[in-house]
Amino acid sequence: MKKGKIIILGSGPNRIGQGVEFDYACVHCVWALKEEGYEAIMVNCNPETVSTDYDTSDKLFFEPIVYEDVVNIIESENPDGVVVQFGGQTPLKLAVPLQNAGIKILGTSPESIDIAEDRERFRELIIKLGLKQPESGIARSKEEAILTAERIGYPVLVRPSYVLGGRAMRLVYDTAELLEYIEEAVLVTEDKPLLIDRFLQDAVELDVDAVSDGEDVLVGAVMEHIEEAGIHSGDSATCIPPYTLDEKIMVEVKRQTKELAKALNVYGLMNVQYAVKDGEVFIIEVNPRASRTVPFVSKAIGYPLAKIASKIIIGKKLREIVPEVFNIKDPHPATDFRGRDFERYSIKEVVFPWNRFPEVDPLLGPEMKSTGEVMGIDQDFGLAFYKAQAAAGSILPESGNVFISVADRDKPNIIEIAKKLHDLGFNIYATEGTHRFLQENGIPSVRVSKLSEERPNIVDRIRNGEIKMVINTPSGKRERSDAYFIRRAAVEHKIPYFTTVRAAKAAVEAVYSYKHKQLDVKPLQEMFR
Repeated sequence: MKKGKIIILGSGPNRIGQGVEFDYACVHCVWALKEEGYEAIMVNCNPETVSTDYDTSDKLFFEPIVYEDVVNIIESENPDGVVVQFGGQTPLKLAVPLQNAGIKILGTSPESIDIAEDRERFRELIIKLGLKQPESGIARSKEEAILTAERIGYPVLVRPSYVLGGRAMRLVYDTAELLEYIEEAVLVTEDKPLLIDRFLQDAVELDVDAVSDGEDVLVGAVMEHIEEAGIHSGDSATCIPPYTLDEKIMVEVKRQTKELAKALNVYGLMNVQYAVKDGEVFIIEVNPRASRTVPFVSKAIGYPLAKIASKIIIGKKLREIVPEVFNIKDPHPATDFRGRDFERYSIKEVVFPWNRFPEVDPLLGPEMKSTGEVMGIDQDFGLAFYKAQAAAGSILPESGNVFISVADRDKPNIIEIAKKLHDLGFNIYATEGTHRFLQENGIPSVRVSKLSEERPNIVDRIRNGEIKMVINTPSGKRERSDAYFIRRAAVEHKIPYFTTVRAAKAAVEAVYSYKHKQLDVKPLQEMFR
C-alpha cells in the first residue's frame, strides 16, 4: 500500500551549467521515496537521462519544466507535494509561482529559496548573522554600473541577475571593459539589474555541500578549488579534503554553513560557496538545493546525500537516517560524516568540449563551459590529481619540454613550479619576459619566439610535438593574443595545459608523485566496505 504520491521536477534538457549531475540527484530522490513507500512521479523532458528511463519512477511525465505543464500534471495527479530542490535552477524558479497557486512544496520553503536567490534580501541576512561577503552592488542603468564599479574598485565580477552556470558573467578590469560588456552582453534595466562584486584576487575558493533537517545540520564535505577564485565552480577542479587550508578555517567554514542552514530553515540539501583571503572567510553565494557536486561528494564520502535529503523532505530526521555520525566526538575537519576512512584525497576534474568548438578560447573564467566531470582518488594528493587528469583525457608527461609564459602578476609564484620542473629533468621553454625572469632567479630556460617573431615560434614547436606541457596564465585582457593561439594549439594536439598557477602547481606535484611513488587502482566499492 503506497503512502501517497510525490512529484519530482527534473532539470529539463542537459546544457552547459545544468546537466546530468542534477539528474543523479533526482533519481536518488525517486529511489529514496520508493524505499519509504511513496509513489514517485517524475516530470522531465530529456530522453537521454536515467530519470526518464521507463523503470526508474512509478510514473513518468515527459513534459517541459514550465509552469503551465507542471500545474496541469499536478491537477491531474493531486500529489501530497512537489519536490523542486533536486533539478537545479530550472525547477527552483517554479517554487514561488507553484506555492502561490496553492501547491505544497516539500523541503525548503519557497520563501527561504527566494531569500537566497534575491541579492538584496540575502545581503540583509548576511549582515544580520554577522558574516562577511565581498563588497557588491546592484546597477539598474549604465551610469549606475560605472559608479558602482568605481566605488567597489576594479577588478570586479559582473553578471546579470538570476543566471544559470555563470552565463554572461565576466571579470572586468576597467571602465572601458565594463562599457564594452554592457553594450555587447547584457541589457541593464530596472527589471534586469546588473550584479557587481569585488573580485578577491588570489583568494582560495571553497564549495560546501550540507544536509539539514531543520534541527541538525551535517556537512557532507568542504571542497577546495584547485584553481583560484574567479573560475566558475563548475569549471574548477576541486579536492576533498582541502589540501592547503588549516583546520581553523575548516571549523569556521562549517560553523558558518550550519548557521546559514538554520537561518534559511533548510530542509534537505544546501550548497555554499566561500572565498578565503588572508585568513578571512567570505560568503559568495548560497543555494538551498542540490548542487552539481552532490554526486562527487557522495562518492567521496560514501554517503548518498541526495537520498538522505529526500528522506528528510518527507519528515525523517538525520539522527534516524545516519545515527552512527552522531556518535563521533571528533569529526574530521573536512566533513561531519566520519563513519568511514577519509585518509585519502578525492579530486574532481572537469571535461571541456574545446575540440568541438575550434574558434573558442579554451580559457577558464567566471562563465561555465564544462560538459562533464571525472574523479581521481588516492592517499597521495599528487597521484589523485594525476588520476583525475588521466580520466579527463590529459596524460601528464614524465619528461620532455615544458613551455611557461605567465602574466607579470604570476611571475613570483611561478619560481617554485619552474624549479621543481627543472629538478624533475624537464627542459623549460619560455617567451622573452618569462625567460628573462627565470634566468634572473637562477632557473635555466630556453627562449622561444612569439608568433610575431622568427620561426619556428612557440605554436610551431607545439604543432611539431616538441612541447609536452603548457603553463600559460592570461594577462586579463580579452583580445586574441599569442596566448589564445598557444592554448588552441595545445587543445588541438592534446597537450596538457594549465591557465592558473594553482593548477600548474598541482600538475607538477602530480608528475613528481607519479615518477616517485606507486600508482595503484582499486574499485570505488572497496573503499567503503
